Amino acid sequence: MNYIIGIDQSTQGTKAVLFDEEGVLVKRVDVKHRQWIDENGWVSHDINEIYQNVILSVEKVVKEAGAPRNSIAAVGISNQRETTAAWNHDGTPLGKAVVWQCSRAKEITDKMQDLAAVVKDKTGLPLSPYFPAAKMAWLIRNTIKESGAKDYLLGTMDSWLVYKLTSGKSYKTDYSNASRTQLLNLHSLQWDVELCEMFGVPLKSLPELADSNSVFGYTDFEGVLQAPVPIHCVLGDSHGALFGQGCHKKGMIKTTYGTGSSIMMNIGEEFRASTCGLATSLAWSMDGSVTYVFEGNINYTGAVVTWLQEDMGLVRSTVELEKAVEHANKKDTTVLIPAFSGLSAPYWNDRAKAMIYGMTRTTGKNEVIKAGLESIAYQIKDVLDAMEKDSQIKIKELRVDGGPTKNKYLMQFQSDIADVTVSIPQWEELSAIGAAYMAGISQGIYQKDTVFAKDKRIYFKAGMKPEERFEKCRNWEAAISLLR
Repeated sequence: MNYIIGIDQSTQGTKAVLFDEEGVLVKRVDVKHRQWIDENGWVSHDINEIYQNVILSVEKVVKEAGAPRNSIAAVGISNQRETTAAWNHDGTPLGKAVVWQCSRAKEITDKMQDLAAVVKDKTGLPLSPYFPAAKMAWLIRNTIKESGAKDYLLGTMDSWLVYKLTSGKSYKTDYSNASRTQLLNLHSLQWDVELCEMFGVPLKSLPELADSNSVFGYTDFEGVLQAPVPIHCVLGDSHGALFGQGCHKKGMIKTTYGTGSSIMMNIGEEFRASTCGLATSLAWSMDGSVTYVFEGNINYTGAVVTWLQEDMGLVRSTVELEKAVEHANKKDTTVLIPAFSGLSAPYWNDRAKAMIYGMTRTTGKNEVIKAGLESIAYQIKDVLDAMEKDSQIKIKELRVDGGPTKNKYLMQFQSDIADVTVSIPQWEELSAIGAAYMAGISQGIYQKDTVFAKDKRIYFKAGMKPEERFEKCRNWEAAISLLR
C-alpha cells in the first residue's frame, strides 16, 4: 500500500490526513496551537509550536492508522496563506508570525494609498494590511529591527514549513501562496523589484518560486518515517480546497468556511482584473501552466461562531447553537456585522467596527445568535454578487467545505439568500485533500479522472421567495452602508 499524507496547517491548528492509494481518507489527526492576541487586538502565532505540531500530527496519524513507516509515498502541504513570519538562516524564528487576520500594518498601507493603483495593477490585489507585503514591512521595521538581524528570511507558513522540514535545504514557495503576498507580478510571474522597494522588502529574503506540483524537497519528519519522502505539492489552503473540490474548469466556484472564508472562482488561463472589490490571484501552477481565479476573502465567518461561544458565552456547543437558531423569531430583523478587524472583500474598509443593527424590544439571545450565523451567509452572498458582475458568469452551484457546513440552517440559508445550489462533499478536509491529491497525481499514484469521481455530495436548493430575499438583503445592505 502506498499512502499519501496531506497536511493542512490552518489558523486554529494543524491537520495530518492519511489517504490510501485509491484516494480514500483513512485517518485524520488534529493538533491545535495557541492564538496570541494582545491588548491591541494583534493576532500572532508561535511558528516553532506550529512546526512541532506538524511533526506530532504526522507521527500520530501514521501510528494510529497502523501504516508502516516505509509506506508513505509523498506529502502535500496546504497552509494558512497570508500569515507571515521571519527567521534566521539557522531556522531560529525572529519573533512570532503576524496572522492573516491581523491589521497591525494598516499605518503602513495608509501612507501608501497614492500607490494603490500600481499595486492593484501589478498584483491583482487591493492595497491592504491583510496581505504579507505590509506584514513583512511591519516585521522589518519592528521585530527584525529590534533583533538586530541583518540577513534574514521572510515567508508565509508554507516556506517556513518547507525550510524546517528539509533542514534548511529548500527555501521555496508555490505560485498560489506567492500570488497572495502582494509582491508577485501576476503578468511576469516573478517577484516584482519595484514592489519590493516600495514595501522595503529585500528581494534576497524572499523564497524561490516553484510550481505547485513541484518537488519542494524531502523530509522524514525528524525520523517519523523510515526514509525521506518528497514534498510533492504546496498550495495555499483555499487553493487546495478549490483543487480538492474538483473546480478545475472555468466558472466553477467554491467557498471554504473556516475561521474566515475564501470564495474562489476559476477564471481560466488569462489574467482578468476585478472592478468590484475582488482580488485576482493564481489558483495554482502545474507543470509551468497557470490558472487564475477571482477571490473574495472574509475575515470573520466561522470565527463568529467562536465569538458567540467563547467570548460572549451565548452558547456552549454547536448543538446549543442549532437549538438557539431553531427557537429564534424568524421575523426578527436583527443584523450582526462582524467587522472585528475591519471589513475585507468586497468592501475593503479597514476602519469599520462590528455592530448589531435592527434590534427590536423582542430581540433576545436567540435572535442575536441567529443574526451572527446569518452574517456568514450575507457576507458570502456579497462576494458572489461581485463575482457574477466581474466574470459575467451566472453562478448556479456553490461548492462548499469547512466545519460550519455541518450546520444545516446555515447551509439552507446560504442557498436561499444567494439563490444558488449549495453542494457539500463527502469529506470536509478539502484543503488537505487538494494538496494530497495533487501530490498523488504528481507521483503517478492517482489518476485525476478517477480519484475525483469518488465524491458523494449533499445538496441544498434555494426555496426562499424572491420578495423575502429582497427584504432580508435590503436590511443587511442598510446596516453595511452605515460603515462605509
